[in-house]
Amino acid sequence: MLNDISIGRYYRKDSILHGTDPRVKAILYIVYLVAIFIIRTPVALAVLTAVTLLQAVMAKITPRIMWLTVKPVLPIAMFILLINIFTIRQGNPVFTWRIIRITDYGAMRAVLTALRLVFLIISTSILLTLTTTPLKISDALESIFAPLKAIHIPVHEMAMMMSIALRFIPTLVSETDKIMKAQISRGADYDTGSFVSRVRGYITVLIPLFVSSFKRAEELAVAMDARCYHGGDGRTKLNPLKITSRDVLIGLFYGILAIGLVVTDLSLR
Repeated sequence: MLNDISIGRYYRKDSILHGTDPRVKAILYIVYLVAIFIIRTPVALAVLTAVTLLQAVMAKITPRIMWLTVKPVLPIAMFILLINIFTIRQGNPVFTWRIIRITDYGAMRAVLTALRLVFLIISTSILLTLTTTPLKISDALESIFAPLKAIHIPVHEMAMMMSIALRFIPTLVSETDKIMKAQISRGADYDTGSFVSRVRGYITVLIPLFVSSFKRAEELAVAMDARCYHGGDGRTKLNPLKITSRDVLIGLFYGILAIGLVVTDLSLR
């Protein structure tokens, strides 16, 4: 069911990436995000696959967790694949039937676009959510964007909102699963019937989910107010972040891999 979805969940393990400073992982994530959208050649894509698998091994992420991470986005990736295949008309035709025209260039671009989405989700999970707690992500973002405080941007509040959003993704998924099971026990059916009837059926899930989400948000706001939370001014940290030599070496290692990936792609075009 929905509880199997691992997006946004922290996967507790004792690995190299789990112990790496979250600021290093956040910077590496941005670097790999840029690299994912730059590459275009099959060789660079194969190198990116190898690097991603290396990250999973270093984070001790099992194949099951990887599959549960990718599974929710596969329908979206498939939709993007089909849209690009049937709309990109550049290149040599490989299949033509009436108004349908599939080209080699269109097929290659479609596969590349879909894989970019998959690798984006995997990189987000490995470098951030699966190996870093929401609190550390918040501390890392606040530390990275600390210079923006000079122009009166509420960095701490923005980082806090980001960490809360990541923290409550699994909670909302679990709440949705409970609501769906409760509605099924009352006779609701989400698997049969026409597409329109199934969409209408999900309204019975969305309304109580919204009500539950707003109630949970209100409870969180009351709890934070009861604990005298007033933003980042004057606050101290129990476990302040410290970058070690190992963190620097890991950052340099993956940074060189990302640069090599982009250079390889550019040289093969």
